[in-house]
Amino acid sequence: MIEDDSRIAELTARYLETQQMTVTIVGDGVAGEAEARRTPYDCIVLDLQLPGQDGLEVCRHLRARYAVPIVIVTARTEEADRILGLEMGADDYVTKPFSARELLARIRAVVRRARGHVGPGTTVLDLGRLVLDRSRLSAVLDGREVSVTPSEFGVLWTLAEHAGRLVSREQLLDANGTAELAFDRSVDVHISRLRGKLGDDARRPRLLKTVRGVGYVLALDAPL
Repeated sequence: MIEDDSRIAELTARYLETQQMTVTIVGDGVAGEAEARRTPYDCIVLDLQLPGQDGLEVCRHLRARYAVPIVIVTARTEEADRILGLEMGADDYVTKPFSARELLARIRAVVRRARGHVGPGTTVLDLGRLVLDRSRLSAVLDGREVSVTPSEFGVLWTLAEHAGRLVSREQLLDANGTAELAFDRSVDVHISRLRGKLGDDARRPRLLKTVRGVGYVLALDAPL
């Protein structure tokens, strides 16, 4: 947990530890990033307003090298701030004040996705051009492995399960455990990031198509 408010950090850590979690607290951005690089944690809980280095920079640096789930916790409530956090690579976003029980649920959700436990059924989806393996959280498109975050993988998996059919934003949110307090643009941000990684043209997408105001379609029959 990278959080400079010692009272919030200690109270939250105390609760999480009653739920069989081990928590390390770091109070500034530079030291927090160094600790996250040094130790293979299951999840990073990251405040945005940090001394030493802003939380968004910490998120961007960690995401560039690691697939560890990142949950941002911050007092910033504007949608633009939440979108920016997701664009920097965060998997989920909780605003202050928050309940420790809500944070626990969100940590568990992103860790489940990171471990490939996103629900019952098969662990591999082989759609020819696209092969997804949720036991390894891997995505291969046209023989090329694509590096995705746990949340991006969850969105892509849900679309792949319904390849060629419309999937609504609500379906994507429900399937990936963030519907309760999600905001409309969160799915759009994940789709935008996936398009970039999959090589899809953001202005004229052929692979991840938008149905305006409704949702998205994964169209594997269309060449990039």
